[in-house]
Amino acid sequence: MNPRQITGSELGRFLRARRAEVTPADVGLPSTDHRRVPGLRREEVAQLASISTDYYTRIEQGRLSGASAASLDAIAQALRLSPDQTSYLRQLARKPNIARGRRSAAQRVHAQTQVLLENLTNAPALVLGRHMQVLAWNALAAALYTDFSALPSADRNMLRLTFLDPHIRDLYVDWEDSARECVAFIRMDTAHAPTDPDLQALVGELSVRDKDFSRWWVSHNVAHKTFGTKRFRHPVAGEITLDWQMLTCPHDPQQSIMIMTAPPRSRSHEALRFLASWETEQSHDIQSDRLDTHVQKDQLS
Repeated sequence: MNPRQITGSELGRFLRARRAEVTPADVGLPSTDHRRVPGLRREEVAQLASISTDYYTRIEQGRLSGASAASLDAIAQALRLSPDQTSYLRQLARKPNIARGRRSAAQRVHAQTQVLLENLTNAPALVLGRHMQVLAWNALAAALYTDFSALPSADRNMLRLTFLDPHIRDLYVDWEDSARECVAFIRMDTAHAPTDPDLQALVGELSVRDKDFSRWWVSHNVAHKTFGTKRFRHPVAGEITLDWQMLTCPHDPQQSIMIMTAPPRSRSHEALRFLASWETEQSHDIQSDRLDTHVQKDQLS
């Protein structure tokens, strides 16, 4: 199967999922009994978009080399797509797959970005790469989430940790909301590189190991959310509510810095300060233990 066919299949699954969510009554069409499929039929979408049924069918089946922008926008309006869903539709329908099954080059964090992370002492911050891979972090992010340095590099992935790490599951007060956001976010990657081996391996593993991920993945919901609020239940600092935002790295547009903050003088802000102090004490204790170990070895030698 060639990349164009793979992209076409993804496009078809996406459009069918969106058709199933819209009823005739939602868009002012007469509803009849004994419908064989949920939601809208292909001919009804075509009617709403003012295009022929054959033209729409060829788009959904990936048999059209390039649909017009006007037709795609009309389909998006007919299916009541969100801006992110519309963007996803355009990419699937018009953008050829570039990856062609080849593994992408490893991403590296620029030295200036690393320095920026280290200087953010009062805000947890992470650098996320392709497929939500954790490329770098500051001390407070490790204190909030987990000791990323203790994990194999392949396991440093926020999507994977969200579903497979029990500690991270317990950390989120609203785990399901956060998990769904992650799935919708990573779904957007399939428009850029549907045959990327790393993405396929990640999705395959999670589909087998977690029934929630498998169910939400096949729903084909997409979203490119770059800011919001997360609530944590931290074992040391207690409940913390943090605002988060994603900033694109200037050295690599496929890397983003996720920074989490709390309003000054709020309870969550004080909890972050406490967590930062606790992390500093922990680091100091570890360094002291290492120093004592070296001294003891020197005395014995």
